[in-house]
Amino acid sequence: MKMTPTDRILLLLTGLLAAYQVAVGINGLDEVPIIAYTIGFGVLLVAGLLLIILGFEALDSPVVVVVSTILPLAISLGLVWEHLASLRTAYLVFAIAGFLAVLATRAIPLKSKLPTLVLAVVHGLAGMTIFLLPSILAANRSMRPAFALVGLGGALIGLAGLLLSFLKAGRPIVPRETILKILPSLFLLMSVCFVAGFKFG
Repeated sequence: MKMTPTDRILLLLTGLLAAYQVAVGINGLDEVPIIAYTIGFGVLLVAGLLLIILGFEALDSPVVVVVSTILPLAISLGLVWEHLASLRTAYLVFAIAGFLAVLATRAIPLKSKLPTLVLAVVHGLAGMTIFLLPSILAANRSMRPAFALVGLGGALIGLAGLLLSFLKAGRPIVPRETILKILPSLFLLMSVCFVAGFKFG
């Protein structure tokens, strides 16, 4: 499917928001959250630029599944490190182990369902962390209500990641054309939610 000018504009706006978040939106945080958020939003920025330059054909690269795992793991790690001090080490171990598990099951040709299972578990836990943690913090007034937008961004990132991952795995949840049609809008909406949530939450 050919990328339209509108798709490129949406992806460019996504990249600009991701760049803003890296440059401005994470100032004043501790070292680990800054590193985690920089990696997460940096991946989003690079992914958007590559799609603009190479078109949707870039999604055919075998690296897509691995890269699409870094984004939710990095952002969820930043959130846990900031707001759940007692779980910092445990979640850091999960993030590293989860990424390595996805990498290993993609690097080694396996005909079983293990790669898909590993991917679903890692994406699912990271996505649920990004969705639930900000929502709970906003609901119990530990953070301002707008912080719930980060949770909405987490839901969208989880959806985008799973759509891309299962598409690349050859088991698309919905037709490829539908995924490619909604992907640029999904990326932009996700970025708006993250930037607004972090800024006003």
